[in-house]
Amino acid sequence: MDGIIFDVDGTLWDSTESVAEAWTRAVREHSSLDITLDAETMGSVFGKTMTEIGEALFPTLSPDERMKLLNVCFAYENRHLEDHPGIAYPGVVETIAKLSAKYPLFIVSNCQTGYVEITMKCLGIESHIKDHLCFGETLVPKGETIRILMERNGLKAPVYVGDTQGDADACADAGIPFIFAEYGLGNAPDASARIRSFSDLKEMFLN
Repeated sequence: MDGIIFDVDGTLWDSTESVAEAWTRAVREHSSLDITLDAETMGSVFGKTMTEIGEALFPTLSPDERMKLLNVCFAYENRHLEDHPGIAYPGVVETIAKLSAKYPLFIVSNCQTGYVEITMKCLGIESHIKDHLCFGETLVPKGETIRILMERNGLKAPVYVGDTQGDADACADAGIPFIFAEYGLGNAPDASARIRSFSDLKEMFLN
């Protein structure tokens, strides 16, 4: 193994409450839609690409209207998270620091541009993450984004830690092992490698 790649939402932290607040305000101020988004609703779409999230949450809008509203929502979200960050899962910051002493660490997410940077800043883990990439930068499925990150960092045998079936499918597409974070927002029933808490990675890779 020559690296560990992490998902963000449902793996490093839970930002559903803050994101729901930001998106609800954005929708009310920039559209005629009469909807209120909550943490449960946001959790159900986290892990999907930005396009898929728009289709799920704003199905009555045209593709152009949907994209315009999404861009507003993402801008509101990024600003809101700076003062209302997500909640780190237990052991994340300590475990990241210890793992980084032995392995290069990376992040790949289906999020918008800027979100990973805000996450790292809020958690205080910027110095431990060697590189990161997201859908907002590549505009391709997560499996392809993983491969792009692997290629530009010369990775041959990394593992990926995530919390959804989409993450598992992306790893299969990229040809790398998947570790399922059982505590997260999604499910991956067929995953063979699992962790019950983020701290379990220390036993898995440091002992």
